[in-house]
Amino acid sequence: MSARDEPELLLLHALPLDGSMWAGQMELLPGATYAPTLYALGDSVEAWAAEALKLVHGDRLIVVGCSVGGSCALELAVAAPDRVAALVLIGTKAGHRPDPALHACALETLHQKGLEEAWRVFWAPLFSSSANSQVISDAKRMALRRSPLEVARGVTAFHSRPDRDQFLSVFPRPIVVVTGVDDIAPGLDVSAAQARSAQHGRLHIVPECGHYVPLERPESINSILCEVIAAQS
Repeated sequence: MSARDEPELLLLHALPLDGSMWAGQMELLPGATYAPTLYALGDSVEAWAAEALKLVHGDRLIVVGCSVGGSCALELAVAAPDRVAALVLIGTKAGHRPDPALHACALETLHQKGLEEAWRVFWAPLFSSSANSQVISDAKRMALRRSPLEVARGVTAFHSRPDRDQFLSVFPRPIVVVTGVDDIAPGLDVSAAQARSAQHGRLHIVPECGHYVPLERPESINSILCEVIAAQS
């Protein structure tokens, strides 16, 4: 197997976090794992995907995205379908119906009240009630390391993303859909429908878990990713 055929793992983070949310997954594929922080890569998920592609070298990419990171993963597969060997979408909604009021509310909260208040209103509720309090505290500290401008850029990228619902049915390689059973965004029904619509879809439901599976249940996502890596190796 040539170097370009060796699998690589590209991990794309959720809002309002950064690449360090994948600390528990960085050794799953040692020396071939990348977890960029996306905010500085542009103002859209398409721009993020184009820049993230420059970080990897091979033609057998396992692209994993959580939430808006999943939206970026989909754009990467649209841009370079021959290089993406598998997609893992965690808490991701491929379809998109713009909600200008919610977009404006999130930006106003960030600019007028700050990132801590935006965390309380928009992102803290996405954790499961079963989530470890230390995990939530650590995630909050991670989020507060970012600037409100960075997170606002991420919010706009999320709210301006393309609708890729139909792409799931035409992508010819595995799409693994992962959802916490307590995730409210997008939720179990949407995640199950996405897995069914994919040509080679598979659904994993993680118990006692909300939106941020890599943080709330790292052992579960690691097990799933190890299966995907083994299939590509």
